[in-house]
Amino acid sequence: MTSEAVTFRPQRARKVAIGAAIAVVVVFTAVSFGLSGSTGSGDGVFQRGDQTAMIGLGLAFAAGILLFLRPRVDADAKGIRIRNVIGSYDLPWELVRAIRFERGVSFAGAELLDDELVTIVALQIVDKDYALAGVRALRELHAAHQAAAPTP
Repeated sequence: MTSEAVTFRPQRARKVAIGAAIAVVVVFTAVSFGLSGSTGSGDGVFQRGDQTAMIGLGLAFAAGILLFLRPRVDADAKGIRIRNVIGSYDLPWELVRAIRFERGVSFAGAELLDDELVTIVALQIVDKDYALAGVRALRELHAAHQAAAPTP
């Protein structure tokens, strides 16, 4: 069993998010340069500000996509810290009933004593062996804490 601190981040989602963010910036930048001059129908002319705004929109969308780099799970002998795309949880092991990763579910989860399930986005089914290793490590830390905890 392990009692060391562990950290896991999604693998495939990180690669996809970085690639998508780069692609969005490139496409919006290319479109902005295509906006120069008149529209051909005489209805209007795109200005330098329109081009800049288009690049700015591309950067804003890319920043939104890069939020998918945020998920992470850290755990040690004291507890588990879960950071999802939106929201974070800092849970001592005393509040955790089990670490779950069931068939047909995309993400692992921490089942709490009050029957709430906190999704762990950092451990995704698409990461296969990496996600399984993460779930096993979290379960080992949880089991080690339960074994060390005094029985009421």
